[in-house]
Amino acid sequence: MADKKRLSVVLIARDEAGLLPECLESVAWADEIILLDSGSKDATQDVARSFGVKVFKNTDWPGFGKQRQLAQSHATGDYILMIDADERVTPELRQSIENVMNNPQENTVYSLGRSNLFLGRFMRHSGWYPDRVNRLYPCAFSYNDDLVHESLNIGNAVVVPLQGDLQHLTCRNLFTFQRKQLSYAQAWAEQRHQQGRKCSFFSIISHTLGAFTKTWILRAGFLDGKQGLILAGVNAQYTFNKYAALWALSHQLQK
Repeated sequence: MADKKRLSVVLIARDEAGLLPECLESVAWADEIILLDSGSKDATQDVARSFGVKVFKNTDWPGFGKQRQLAQSHATGDYILMIDADERVTPELRQSIENVMNNPQENTVYSLGRSNLFLGRFMRHSGWYPDRVNRLYPCAFSYNDDLVHESLNIGNAVVVPLQGDLQHLTCRNLFTFQRKQLSYAQAWAEQRHQQGRKCSFFSIISHTLGAFTKTWILRAGFLDGKQGLILAGVNAQYTFNKYAALWALSHQLQK
């Protein structure tokens, strides 16, 4: 059997003092925890240090992808578990991760199934479960440079799904969630505008209607009850904001 690998849990955070304790408690068993603070004005750094976390700071925001890269650069473990302050590792998932540390496979990254909370309900449909994300991986891998909706560069690696959920407290407050979605839409539009991407007015409408239909019907959002219907509307609104912003950016230059 190969030697047990060391695990570094890595987070980026800003003003997450209220959410951090439960998050950190769920990963307290890791070999080390790294937190890169993005300029918190609350007690985020103090809370992290009280759990023995190694805290670093970078207020020159480069986008989510590069911020995760910088956070990972401070880790010393053989494997990285990338999580957020609003996520919790369940006991079953912990066992799966520890099994990997005891018996690692070459050229392999591991996907975690997220269980997403939306207005008091952990969704089971709507495209939100199992919301698999590649979050456990050897330290040789890293995130891409995307400003938002960043992902792990996995190359030709094998992706193995792990048992157990990563609980994600996605939407506890609708207004807070909507503000976050609006900032994501802005970053998405700006990045694609910089890449020379454009969209037509018809694309705004078609993508918006498509987002609602995909969530509510194709992904069985109707089985998630009232929250499923609201989520379908929120996804449609988010999609509208993305494409409308991209359309607006390209037309502003034409004045």
